[in-house]
Amino acid sequence: MKFVVLTIFPEMINPFLDNGMIRLAAERGIIDARAMNIRDFADGKHRVTDDKPYGGGCGMVMKPEPLSRAIHAASEVAPTARRILMTPQGRPFDQAMAQKFAASDGLIFICGRYEGVDERICMDQVDDEVSIGDYVMTGGELAAMVVIDAVTRLLPGVLGGEESAEKDSFSGGLLEHAHYTRPYNFGGKCVPDVLMSGNHAEIEKWRRETSLIRTFLKRPDLLEQRCFSSEEKKVLTEWCKRIEDLVG
Repeated sequence: MKFVVLTIFPEMINPFLDNGMIRLAAERGIIDARAMNIRDFADGKHRVTDDKPYGGGCGMVMKPEPLSRAIHAASEVAPTARRILMTPQGRPFDQAMAQKFAASDGLIFICGRYEGVDERICMDQVDDEVSIGDYVMTGGELAAMVVIDAVTRLLPGVLGGEESAEKDSFSGGLLEHAHYTRPYNFGGKCVPDVLMSGNHAEIEKWRRETSLIRTFLKRPDLLEQRCFSSEEKKVLTEWCKRIEDLVG
């Protein structure tokens, strides 16, 4: 899978690509990721990529000419890649979108700066506008790295276990179950006995329960439209009975 990040600050992107899971995925040939400097496609001695907005107002707007040239150059590197503009005005990025992107051939990220990019770029040369949250940052580089990280870990062969990504939080509509490791006793709190039992059926049941508990306590909104399985309904029914016993 190919990732191309269009930015005026490639020095922000390259260390990210050279470390951790992203580097390993590149070494295994699973991804081909690179940053391209938009300034390389700008005119003049100073390679200017921004200008004052028509109609007045504060701030600057990224010029369409260098951006258009950069997008075309990126499309030559990754001809079938989707062109993604990282912007707070875009659709919220979530796990479902990450899975959709992971099934594509590649992604070209357009990282805006200043007040944004010329609207004609948005209209004619962008496939998706994506946001990582309802807040404004100084540029799209960090957002692009977030998306690359989330998508890369879904690609076959990237994570250590084949089922790791499938069991992540949000993949099944619930938060992931609780995790424990050595030491057995830390700060007076011990690992739950069921995890030490070797009984895989009971361990799986415990994980389903803690997944539901964590989702209810931390993200109850995820349960509002959920179609519960028979096992989940059984767990919820047992909780109701316990609560009734406590308050009754």
